[in-house]
Amino acid sequence: MKKLSIIIPAYNEAPTLQKLVENILKVSFPIPYEIVLVDDHSRDRTYEIARLLDQQDTMGRITVLRNDVNRGKGYSILRGLEKAQGDVIVVQDADFEYDPAELPGLLVPLLEGKAEVVYGSRFLGGGRPRGMAFANYLANCFLTGLTNLLFGTHLTDMETCYKIIPAGLMRSLQLIARRFDFEPEITAKLAKKNVRITEFPIRYSGRTASEGKKIKARDFFMALLVLFFNRVRS
Repeated sequence: MKKLSIIIPAYNEAPTLQKLVENILKVSFPIPYEIVLVDDHSRDRTYEIARLLDQQDTMGRITVLRNDVNRGKGYSILRGLEKAQGDVIVVQDADFEYDPAELPGLLVPLLEGKAEVVYGSRFLGGGRPRGMAFANYLANCFLTGLTNLLFGTHLTDMETCYKIIPAGLMRSLQLIARRFDFEPEITAKLAKKNVRITEFPIRYSGRTASEGKKIKARDFFMALLVLFFNRVRS
């Protein structure tokens, strides 16, 4: 594997986007990388900031896309996947909940052939991660437990953003998710292909709705539907 594609779906992330991308550019990755930034028709300065970051990056590592209307996180990821030129894919949320400094360590097992897919787990360290609301913690535990029950996996964090996946494998899954149902869909389809998912612990710093967190209660029920749908689908 020769190149990493970091897909960043972003919607109204002007307060954090520039610093996040600057943090990524400071990371020493074991392979070359690109950043595919997909603005989901933000109403703030997200797209303007993304364009500025692209112009400032003299090494040509940043590609900026913009959806014609607001379409959702899953749609933005899949659009980014269409443009990605890397051999391995990871999604990076456009805030500070996940630290991109964790990514090189997660890449190594996959690059060395010791893992097919790597998940960065927020729960392997034990207990509720810092900043994660108790309701979100319970929802994560329940959905992960249900995933294990339905698909025979042994995961601790199905909903994690940090999923390190070979690009060819990811494209073969024929994903259709449009919102936050991306996480249960991709995990279910990997499990049905008998792909071995290896987890490693990561740090996590959650944010509140007032700070910009966008996942809602309805997304919990959508995740349930996606898991059951993919279980019964041939």
